[in-house]
Amino acid sequence: MHPRTLVRLEGALVGAGATALYVLQGRSLLLFLALILLPDLSMAGYLHSTRVGAASYNAVHTYLGPGLLAVAGTVAAVDLAVGAALVWAAHIGADRLFGFGLKYADREFGDTHVQRL
Repeated sequence: MHPRTLVRLEGALVGAGATALYVLQGRSLLLFLALILLPDLSMAGYLHSTRVGAASYNAVHTYLGPGLLAVAGTVAAVDLAVGAALVWAAHIGADRLFGFGLKYADREFGDTHVQRL
């Protein structure tokens, strides 16, 4: 199987899994809708430069952020943090499913670790 296909399937699994956990825990769908596109505000860095844009986009489009937030929220018993982490992970998963990957500082926005859009 092509690596691009594997990355997309992984994204589908993470996106669907995070969304399912969120819904099955009875969390607010309104909050989900309010937060789902929030990570894309990081694209504003491209208004400055490709380098800054890639750095800001990548900072919030890896699973490190939601993973750390989920752990911190669980340890500190902050339920909202766990819910936000699930929405964040769902966003990243959906991005991977649709071919949006991490950005390179010296390339165009559509040239990602998943594919060239």
